[in-house]
Parts: sequence; C-alpha cells; structure tokens
Amino acid sequence: MPARFFVAERLLMTLWVGALWAIGYLAVPVLFHSLERQVAGEIAGTMFSIVSGIGLFCGVILLWGVLGHLGRAALGQWRFWLLAGMWVIVLVGAVVLQPMMQDLKEQGLSPGSAVTADFGRLHGISSGLYMVTSLGGLILVVFGVYPPSPASVTLRSFDDDRREGT
Repeated sequence: MPARFFVAERLLMTLWVGALWAIGYLAVPVLFHSLERQVAGEIAGTMFSIVSGIGLFCGVILLWGVLGHLGRAALGQWRFWLLAGMWVIVLVGAVVLQPMMQDLKEQGLSPGSAVTADFGRLHGISSGLYMVTSLGGLILVVFGVYPPSPASVTLRSFDDDRREGT
C-alpha cells in the first residue's frame, strides 16, 4: 500500500474513532454529571450530530479509498465490510434515529408518558448502535482498514529476524 493511503487512513480513522470515543465515553458522561439533564441532553445531541457528520465524511472517503485501491478484491475483505457496516449504522442514526428522537423531544418528554417511553426505546437503540460503531472503529484502528500487503509482511518478517539475530 502506498504511504499516502496509509497516512490518509490513519488520519481519517483517528478523527472518526477519536471523536466517537471522546464524545460518547468522555464528554457526554461529564455533561450529564455536571449539568441539568435537559441541558446536558441538548448539548449531547448536538455533539452526537457532529460526530455523525464526521463519521459520514470519513467513512465515505475511507470506503472510496479502499475500493479505489483494492477494486473488487475489497469485497472479499472483512475490513471493508466492517467499515461499510459502521458507515451504514451512522447513516441510519443520522437520517432515521436522530430526527425521530428530536421529534419526540419537541412533543415534550414527561415522566411516564408514551412519548417518553418511545424516546427511551429509540435512545437505547441509538446507544447500542453507537457502541457497535465505536467498537468496530477500535478494531479498525488496531488492524487497519487495508489488509497488509505481502511485501509489508515480508519486510516485517525480515526486520523481526534481523532484530533477533538470525
């Protein structure tokens, strides 16, 4: 894989996955710990919308890069399908779940109401999908979006042998 693909992949994955983890598992819990629930929820919703935008942008660039670099061979790679699945999850969240949740919030959430129950159900689905996406992203950060090329495996083997003195 040319160096430019490697650098671009790492930058885009760092931006996307870093945003997922920083917002979802650091910033939002601090918001809910520090602020009144409704205010924290509004800020968190805005932050999650921004993270969705980052994911949609980075995901489409990464998918385009993998398909451009590997062609049809990408379709046989688990990395491609994990990335595509993550992107679809973000798309569904951004164009289906987030608007539905916003509509329910505008109707007014009151304890025990059907609207609040519906919001809670959608929030649970959204949270689960967010977790799947953030874990998938972590896997791609560890293993990379592109499969290792035979040349890089050979070079790694040679370097490892040299370090061990063989």
